[in-house]
Amino acid sequence: MTIDFSNTEFVQFYMHDFVNGILEETPAELLKGIPTTPAATHLFDIDDNAEKLDSQQAITFHHLVAKLLYLCKRARPDLQLAVAFLTTRVQGPDVDDWKKLGQCLTYLRETKDEKLTLGADDLGVIKWWIDASFAVHKDYKSHTGATMSLGRGHPISMSSKQKINTRSSTEAKLVGVNDAMSLVLWVRMFLLEQGFEVKDNVIFQDNQSTILLARNGRQSSGKKTRHIEIRYYFITDSDNISRGTCSVQYCPTEQMIADFFTKPLQGSLFRRMRDKILGKHHIGVTDSQECVGAGASMPTTNDDVDTEDDVDVTHALMVEGKGFFRVDEEKESAQQVKEKEISQTRQCQSYSDVVKSKSFPQRSCQHF
Repeated sequence: MTIDFSNTEFVQFYMHDFVNGILEETPAELLKGIPTTPAATHLFDIDDNAEKLDSQQAITFHHLVAKLLYLCKRARPDLQLAVAFLTTRVQGPDVDDWKKLGQCLTYLRETKDEKLTLGADDLGVIKWWIDASFAVHKDYKSHTGATMSLGRGHPISMSSKQKINTRSSTEAKLVGVNDAMSLVLWVRMFLLEQGFEVKDNVIFQDNQSTILLARNGRQSSGKKTRHIEIRYYFITDSDNISRGTCSVQYCPTEQMIADFFTKPLQGSLFRRMRDKILGKHHIGVTDSQECVGAGASMPTTNDDVDTEDDVDVTHALMVEGKGFFRVDEEKESAQQVKEKEISQTRQCQSYSDVVKSKSFPQRSCQHF
């Protein structure tokens, strides 16, 4: 690995010799075409009837995937999603996996001169983007993606298959936050030990219900999320938020950089995200426009309440008497309860900006 300190504003990492070594070991049959991404849209698709590789090809597959894993964790995070999937296939690779490996390697050949550029605006401001793609694997497990920036480039990222099956995208994203929490806390503690004052350690999420569950833990659990294990409320139940160790804010899906590590993006969206992650473009951790506050995640009163998870969380709060309305499930019909849930959700959504500023006189929406 080469580390270039020649510029006083940023540092660059590259492994050109290692990349050339991988390409020299790659069978010529794998290096076909000129792909613009390391993975096609069907990356997670598996054909149970596909022909298995012979023993020599399987060894080559395993060897090359291991080298790509070493590379993507150090200087080429743009390969990480493709490699994360390929590592799940080393036990019994088939011809489809061989082709997917070929696309990743051919993309590497076409981009072998890429560098990872890192810079910091403020070592007291850490930004994380954490997301998950629901049930994308053959066994219906979801896939977690997380990445961190201090201003330019992303020095830490992860892309991994979740270890459990989840029942909804909200639950998958909450598990994703839990998967990344050790990194979130470690980076903060590392910077504190170096003598820096960490003013902000922000986790960006693009799912409203996940934000509610992350902030409030079990008190926001309803009938569809009550079964979630206690360890997945680590972010809340260990007081990480209340103590200021980290915070959770909303980020629009189109700005969710962690998507790069959960799904095979294509075209201009892939290039835009890749350039941010590799540090070609400066993000600016102190720029509030990069991802807006949680209040902007909520629809207006005229919008439909389009996720059952939001209403489910609202219902749990109302049962505890923490909303505009209380619910007595023994005395009220299901229709009456549903109408109250939707009304409560809409009102809290419309007041969300005011609630966030703590100036709203009622405590009805505090948990939003």
